[in-house]
Amino acid sequence: MLMRLPALILAAFATLPVVAVEIVAHRGASYDAPENTLAATRLAWEQGADAVETDIYLGRDGKIIVFHDKTAKRTGGRDVPIADLTQAEARALDAGSWKAPQFKGEKVPLLEDQIASIPAGKRLLVEIKVGPEIVPELKRVFAATGASERNITVISFNYDSLVEVRKQLPSLKTLWLVGHPAPDAKRAPGAKPPPTVAEMIRAATAARLAGLDLQHTWPLTPSDVQAIRAAGLELHVWTVNDAAVARRWRDLGVVSITTDRPAWLREQLRP
Repeated sequence: MLMRLPALILAAFATLPVVAVEIVAHRGASYDAPENTLAATRLAWEQGADAVETDIYLGRDGKIIVFHDKTAKRTGGRDVPIADLTQAEARALDAGSWKAPQFKGEKVPLLEDQIASIPAGKRLLVEIKVGPEIVPELKRVFAATGASERNITVISFNYDSLVEVRKQLPSLKTLWLVGHPAPDAKRAPGAKPPPTVAEMIRAATAARLAGLDLQHTWPLTPSDVQAIRAAGLELHVWTVNDAAVARRWRDLGVVSITTDRPAWLREQLRP
């Protein structure tokens, strides 16, 4: 808990101004509707989300498929890799029944339809789940829909994919997703440790990325946040469904917090 932190760290927290934080709906309003569907996307806008996060793969036919998992088993009912499906095959899946009976028949959306749903002043965070090979098709979709830096941010764990986005779509904002094990988690044998804050800053600035989007389990300190800001990088956090955790990150000064429950979390963060 924050009250148990050393006095010097508490003093550093006091120097960081508390500002309004943007709320990003994780795969849409995924607590209430089936993730990565238009039902979840539209509900997120209704719940007042500032942005919606969505996930994309490249299908067997070279077209973009909106999906989170590597296979369709959990949310689509077929134990098949997403990369082995065509876009049409993916859209034939029932992407809603797993959540609740009322969502039976909900389709895997087109990225184009998610973009078309964005209200004025809102944004879509598009997470690339694969490598740089998807970027040319992503560029085509963005051009066809009139998407731009005003309503699109590209995010990914795949650093090389972000580098390629910077080359082909230099006007778009890019955020590097970086995970961190929970304090009580056991590291898998052979697993690499997460990068240091200094390493993340060097890599992000070298690729001219807009910022970092970190897992909420990162043990970031106010001095870490100041270093990230001093490098000209934005700081975002994912995925937070705990009010106390969200308040800690808000008080650290993040730009946005990603959550499955956008309306609920905004209410929890009210003064």
